[in-house]
Amino acid sequence: MSRVFTPSSDDWLRAVRRMVMLVPHTRELGVEVVAAGPDGVRFRLPWRTDLLGDSTRGLVHGGALTMLLDTVCGAAVLPALPSPEVCPTLDLRVDHYRPALEGQAIIAEARAVSVSASVVFTEGLVWQTRSQPVARGIANFVRLGMRNTPPGFAEALFASDDVEEGGHD
Repeated sequence: MSRVFTPSSDDWLRAVRRMVMLVPHTRELGVEVVAAGPDGVRFRLPWRTDLLGDSTRGLVHGGALTMLLDTVCGAAVLPALPSPEVCPTLDLRVDHYRPALEGQAIIAEARAVSVSASVVFTEGLVWQTRSQPVARGIANFVRLGMRNTPPGFAEALFASDDVEEGGHD
């Protein structure tokens, strides 16, 4: 009889870190996975000058916030499913509350709100100061199902080799 693998919080943390390191733009921007599990995920985007969209006023480009929300919400999908499957973004809405400011890391947190047979609904929040959110995201991801998920996807996600955060060729 085979044993069913139930990922722990540490397993999810390693798996989501692996995912972030495999995506070129999140790897190059140095996105850090702080927490991951069935209750949600949290990322940290360290400050970099190339995040500026308005260097005169010291404001972060909205595209960086949108990318961060899409990625953190997408990561929240994985532990919400019975078994990891490929789920591309169906739609994403971003509400910008205030600009993100230069010189400060950006934190993004997301969770799955509902899972149906065909869609995973998520919500995310971005801030630099917890009490003053910068943006909110509502993202929906289409479930392609196990037949459209590459064989070995879950195994690769949870492979035991360590992924160094920030490490790449």
